[in-house]
Amino acid sequence: MLARFLCFCLALLASPLLHAELPPEVADALRAARIPESAVGVVVQPVDAGRPLLEHNARQAMNPASVMKLLTTYAGLDLLGPAWTWQTGVWTDAPAVDGVLKGNLYLKGSGDPRLAIEDLWALLRKLRVRGVDRIAGDIVLDRSAFAPFPFDPAAFDNKPQRPYNVGPNALLLNFQAFNFTLAAVDGNARAILETPSEGLQFDNKLRLTPGACGSDWKERISLRLLPGPRLEMNGSYGEQCGERALNLSPLSPEQHADGLIRVLWRELGGKLDGRVRDGRTPERAMPLVRHESAPLADIVRDINKYSNNVMARQLFLTLSGDGAPASTERATRRLLDWLNARGLAFPELVVDNGSGLSRSERIAAGSLNRLLLDAWRNPVMPELIASLPLAGVDGTMKKRLNGSPAVGRAHIKTGTLDGVKSAAGYALDGDGRRYAVTFLINDPRAAAGGPAIDALLTWVARRGDRP
Repeated sequence: MLARFLCFCLALLASPLLHAELPPEVADALRAARIPESAVGVVVQPVDAGRPLLEHNARQAMNPASVMKLLTTYAGLDLLGPAWTWQTGVWTDAPAVDGVLKGNLYLKGSGDPRLAIEDLWALLRKLRVRGVDRIAGDIVLDRSAFAPFPFDPAAFDNKPQRPYNVGPNALLLNFQAFNFTLAAVDGNARAILETPSEGLQFDNKLRLTPGACGSDWKERISLRLLPGPRLEMNGSYGEQCGERALNLSPLSPEQHADGLIRVLWRELGGKLDGRVRDGRTPERAMPLVRHESAPLADIVRDINKYSNNVMARQLFLTLSGDGAPASTERATRRLLDWLNARGLAFPELVVDNGSGLSRSERIAAGSLNRLLLDAWRNPVMPELIASLPLAGVDGTMKKRLNGSPAVGRAHIKTGTLDGVKSAAGYALDGDGRRYAVTFLINDPRAAAGGPAIDALLTWVARRGDRP
């Protein structure tokens, strides 16, 4: 009995010391930001250890903001596989004769998160090189792969034109967004509409103002949709802003698709007698051509590196995976089943849309860290880690931790909402030992919590440093 007790004591001494208190530099940064320690959840655990090195409020359910994308992208990689692709097909109910397709053309989506202008152009060009010169019927857009549901782009933050507020769409074309290039030229604010749209006029009424650009430069610009149709850009642009890109989503999915498809088809030399409208592909339709998306490993990289909410929602719905139209309910059910099968039951978990752009999503820091440790042991681990922003190098971490020992040694997904600041991922210490790290802040002053998160990542990076 004594021998067993001694072995137990030796094991405790040999194991890493579990800290409930935050490192002093982290606590100091929180105090400077006036964020109470009760408003944060932190876990740090070596990926090769059986218990955390640091654990603080680990069971407290918190809003993770965009860090929730870790759950969605890991599930996607494991359930669908890194090589998974989305198919966008073109079908017809009548063959082309002498260059004329006398029936309808059906464009059927499957939820591709990144069907860009160049992809749509290439798909339509395949029709032209196969001899289709004129479509006598309609171009029918089939979005039935996703179940319909009401969606209000203004509901989240009353900014309906922001691209992150675009709703899920089985046939999402170019993120349903227009790209504008803004610049100060010869004493004027120049704005160029880069994205084509048939019949759409654009009026630039921006005013050039003196002084610095400011972090809120986007907030000073507004876009109105007027009859015609016509887009009118108003507001001010700072002369020190230089050249910048601005993406906005002023049109409905139907309006956006109509203008984009028509202009690309016309530029390719094609003619359309009918309309561009929504509908379903009939069972008798014949396949013509198709576009295959980039593999999921590439899509996940875009989602996590740049925190793309729309792409994350598209992937989340794709998890439905039962052949029926994808829905939030089916995707959530499959996600929870997957977690349970992996022994990752998170009783506090609340899933809304899988992107983190939500007021209701919840997860505890301890649960999120268990997810990271599980992913570390999964064959898809290299794809997941490679998708995370690298501190001081790229993505949403490009401008963080410059000059810190964590630069280039921490793959971290970040998250920000009003009242939420978060980070989670993997970090290396000075000896090359890797840790799973999670830091969640839920507080009205969370926006000031970035230095505390950076202090924790620096603390991890400095562990094991040799003189």
